[in-house]
Amino acid sequence: MAAIAGAVSFALDQASKFYITDVAKIALYESRSMIDGILIFTHTKNYGINFGLFQGSVGDLRPQYFLIVLSLIVSLGLLIWAARRWNDGVFSVAIGLVVGGALGNAYDRFTLGAVTDFLNVTCCGINNPYAFNIADVAIFAGVGLLLYQTSGDDARAAQE
Repeated sequence: MAAIAGAVSFALDQASKFYITDVAKIALYESRSMIDGILIFTHTKNYGINFGLFQGSVGDLRPQYFLIVLSLIVSLGLLIWAARRWNDGVFSVAIGLVVGGALGNAYDRFTLGAVTDFLNVTCCGINNPYAFNIADVAIFAGVGLLLYQTSGDDARAAQE
């Protein structure tokens, strides 16, 4: 189940980035309003992690290599964890979402030197300066599901 969820989230992430760059041909730093006041596609490159944290200089690939290796190590650890709980469907899907998202962003870092971001959600007159992508959504959704699914593990273990 984790492998399927991971493959789907990776594929959706890469397909959405292909759409932005090659089908819609939204140029780097160009913005297009999709739903007035709510959703804007803004094509950016992120050399750091979420919200642009830990960005090195544009030509410095060392942080990219570190983040690629970190993504691979975390993904392997999560897959091993998922294998130990193979019969828990929600847990497996959560792990797959995190791994698929992490690998989607790692693939961008490896092939492009940075992550392609394009989703910008705003509301109620608030100007959100950050863009993200489907991989980020998958990671956050997966972590949320993991927190929910594992929140009672200590209590369940104590009862056994």
